[in-house]
Amino acid sequence: MNPMPELAPMLKQLRLSGILDSLDSRNKQAIDKKMAYTEFLALLIADEVARRDQKRFTTRLRRASFRSHKTLDQFDFDFNPLINSALIHDLITGQFIEENVAVLIAGPCGTGKSHIAQAIGHAAVRQGRDVLFTSLSQLLGNLHAARATASFERKFQNLARVSLLIIDDFGLKPLRPPHDEDFHDLVAERYERTATVITSNLDFGEWGDAFPNQLLGAATLDRLRHGAYRVVLDGKSYRSPRPMENQLENNQ
Repeated sequence: MNPMPELAPMLKQLRLSGILDSLDSRNKQAIDKKMAYTEFLALLIADEVARRDQKRFTTRLRRASFRSHKTLDQFDFDFNPLINSALIHDLITGQFIEENVAVLIAGPCGTGKSHIAQAIGHAAVRQGRDVLFTSLSQLLGNLHAARATASFERKFQNLARVSLLIIDDFGLKPLRPPHDEDFHDLVAERYERTATVITSNLDFGEWGDAFPNQLLGAATLDRLRHGAYRVVLDGKSYRSPRPMENQLENNQ
């Protein structure tokens, strides 16, 4: 008697329909190897667990909104040997997320700030954490747009609760009211509750210059800096332009 016609709807009712993907192959494997019923069942359950883990990983990765698939394995530390690779590898472990502190990454254009920030985010996703990657201008623009649709509070709380918020390009544009207040409120809400990664082309001593209200800026940065890990990326740009055609000809 073939139990499949009855088994399939029952598995779907129990939300275990993923088992159907490997049921035939596992059944043949169990027959060939003369497995015990419990061994066969363990294989099916392991397949379902792996499928669900992969589905959750894919969902978290999509929601993170990374610009590209940047991992630490792809980062060339030899290109700029002064970069503190030991600190960056430590950050990849996600311990700072458990500590609910910030990681502040500063350096000139092209030195790999966004790459390392996304690599930290990818590692956090693999560890089962919710991550969001965004530029500061995009983040503040979305909050501003949410005011027009009466969804500001919901949007703000989503940003406040995400386990790891990665904000790229801080200080690229000067903050203007009410954006500076929104940024302060978000930092204050996340302070000692969740972890944040921020990248900037500005030296750490210049971050306050991004705020028109120096008092508000000092209060914001004071919370960000408390217990934060600082990463300085200095050296040559990874975005070296290709030689022009006349330069190639002259070198020949």
